[in-house]
Amino acid sequence: MAARGTEFTETMTGSVRLRGEDRDRPVRLDLAVRTATLLLPHRTTEGRLTGRVRIAGRADDRAARGTLEISPLARRRIRYRIDFTADGRHRLDGWKSVSPLRPLTSLTVLPFTLLTDGAPTGRGTLRFPLATALLPFLASFRFPRAGETAGAGETSRSGEAAEHGARGGGRPVSRALDGLVAALLADDGGTPWAGRVPARLGGLLDAMPGPARAGVFGAAAALDAYAAVRTGRRLSGLTPAEREALVGRVAGRPALLPLLDALKVPVMLAAGTERMLDESGTGHAMGGGHGAGGSAGSTVPAVPPPADPPLDCVPSAQWPDRSTADVVVIGSGAGGAVAARTFARAGMRVVVLEEGRHHTTADFGRRAPLDRFAELYRDGGATAALGNPPVLAPVGRAVGGTTVVNSGTCYRTPERVLTRWRERYGLPLADAAAFAAHLDAVERTLRVATQPLDVLGGNGRTALRGAERLGWTAGPLRRNAPGCRGSCQCVVGCPTGAKQSVQLSVLPDACAAGARIVTSATVQRVLTDPDLPGGPRAAGVAARRPDGTRFEILSPLVVVAAGALQSPPLLRRSGLGGHPELGRNLAVHPAASVAGRFPEPVTAWQGVLQSVGVEELHHDGILIEATAEPPGMGSFVLPGVGRALRRELEGTGSLATLGAMIADRPSGRVLGRRRGLVRYHLDPGDGARLLRAVDAMGELLFAAGAEEVLTGIPAAPRARSREHLGELLRGVTARQLHLSAFHPTGTVALGADPATAPADPQGWLRGVRGVLIADGSALPSCPEVNPQLTIMATALALTEAAAADAGRA
Repeated sequence: MAARGTEFTETMTGSVRLRGEDRDRPVRLDLAVRTATLLLPHRTTEGRLTGRVRIAGRADDRAARGTLEISPLARRRIRYRIDFTADGRHRLDGWKSVSPLRPLTSLTVLPFTLLTDGAPTGRGTLRFPLATALLPFLASFRFPRAGETAGAGETSRSGEAAEHGARGGGRPVSRALDGLVAALLADDGGTPWAGRVPARLGGLLDAMPGPARAGVFGAAAALDAYAAVRTGRRLSGLTPAEREALVGRVAGRPALLPLLDALKVPVMLAAGTERMLDESGTGHAMGGGHGAGGSAGSTVPAVPPPADPPLDCVPSAQWPDRSTADVVVIGSGAGGAVAARTFARAGMRVVVLEEGRHHTTADFGRRAPLDRFAELYRDGGATAALGNPPVLAPVGRAVGGTTVVNSGTCYRTPERVLTRWRERYGLPLADAAAFAAHLDAVERTLRVATQPLDVLGGNGRTALRGAERLGWTAGPLRRNAPGCRGSCQCVVGCPTGAKQSVQLSVLPDACAAGARIVTSATVQRVLTDPDLPGGPRAAGVAARRPDGTRFEILSPLVVVAAGALQSPPLLRRSGLGGHPELGRNLAVHPAASVAGRFPEPVTAWQGVLQSVGVEELHHDGILIEATAEPPGMGSFVLPGVGRALRRELEGTGSLATLGAMIADRPSGRVLGRRRGLVRYHLDPGDGARLLRAVDAMGELLFAAGAEEVLTGIPAAPRARSREHLGELLRGVTARQLHLSAFHPTGTVALGADPATAPADPQGWLRGVRGVLIADGSALPSCPEVNPQLTIMATALALTEAAAADAGRA
């Protein structure tokens, strides 16, 4: 097997004082490093440097080259020699002197000498900016084999860490990762489940995109190197007490706390799963539910799930290279399923293309929740919007789209939202009476009803108790889950078949009317015929199979329903992304979570996952929902490291969790063509509302009897009273919150104004005929509630009108 090298990028900023000058000049280095061997801290590694050197008013060389000697333990230095051009040949020569007494400072400060034709002409200092550059630095690490070059956003599937061999079957993936897990969980070898966490974590990382995967491995390697510099031994070679003390020092640095908390999320997911399986005495699935004679930890459903309604699904490998249809629908989620059913019922030949595969209810009952999570979500659930703070934005990828993995909560679109869409955006479909009729039709299909009290579970009952004591408006949520047994697994595929995701409710009707679904099909572009009278028109789609082969489906009508994060890149790849607002206007309904610790068991994972809505502050754009997590999958960022974190993990049975979403100002953007890049800049007013939401959730939990509230904020992790919570929140900003978002909308918005809306009020993409937008990207602003009903009702209105037009034509 070919040897592996290491690639990474590094940015440093600082200043230099040139000979004969009385002021410093700013300096910036943007470097790319490539070594022929794996980078290990205990040996000397030579690397090549390329990149850009900028000295204000003196140099800006984009083709700088040099060498890097990395020897943090053997020679206790990292030396940079960089040659660049600026009215002559110059060299920047310096080294970081690695000190075990000051490891962090010594690894981030680079004193250097500037030489011209071999003679010193200036001295300066460069610094690695931890706060802004650490995450990009860690995410940049690649480990290509000799002769390979890992492209941006890609990395080898089995070379992320120094010593691990070919990955497979859940084997541990690196000594650095072993050490990280052992340090975070205070693993002393006495509990078998803790020793299995690195292998479980490796399987989870396999499903993540290259940058996220490399970031975790890079952070583990950095912590390993820190241990080696500080103690002369790697993390895995330290005693449990030494590991805990070392990680505690890292946790004591405020600038590193967000990074450490980000690392804890996948570790805690893996640890929770292994601990859950250990306690249940099985390594198998998690079916059933507490309300039907089973338990949340049972290995099979107490009552076998019913057979799923039939679907006409064809794997793309079996689909012909060239075919025709009257309508091609891209995406099988909330909007795409409705579109397929509407056009099929109108007598049109419909083909639905879905990137994921078809999962049955029986499939869900056979596997642990975390194993399903990695497959049912795009990028293993690691999709994120870059910003300050970053926002985790997981989206589903399966037949049924995100409806397979949402909570099942079904809110009707608020009247104030419809009024805004009519008056501000000129949407006739938002007529209150007409839209209500479409909502009614969707609710009948999904069998929406208020959740019965008997399966709310301890988490929902706790929220109701707190709201009652405060006199707040609250109640069980309306959901599309008749016969729910409270398995608390909605977000990883319902194992009982109760939740009426569209693959169980809408797509069967579409297939019964003649629609067909092609699975494992990645649409590359929408085909157009540019030379027709009246301008370009849709001509079909070109798609790719998993083996790289391609096929085409020719059709005069293409429905784009790939979701708000995927539709803009698809349209750009298709040459249809010319509208200046396409990809902009992104609202995500950002959410924060809070947990309360109670003196009695809550066992939040036994009962409905999202059970109770607290609407006291909804008029201010804050919607609080009692939201638990699947068994073993508590991703709430628990405070502490080592034994303290282990105690928190073992005490999760007494936690009740709430989430709050805020109706945000559209302030995000989806960039890119091949792979979307999501950016989201939290509006200051929205940030203030998020902090208010955290305060309100804490107030509710204390009213319900919580002994303490865990805020999820690294700098202020726990409050002992309502007053203490208020004091803590006065000292933090929204940028310190851990945010997630599950409802992206608005990136191909409908509107009457051609200057601001990529699609017209009837859903047709401007600039081309025959391309209809029918997913969450069409919504012109945040719907302020869980959006499944809104998206489906919007798609129903748009596609019924389009089908009627097609019939008349």
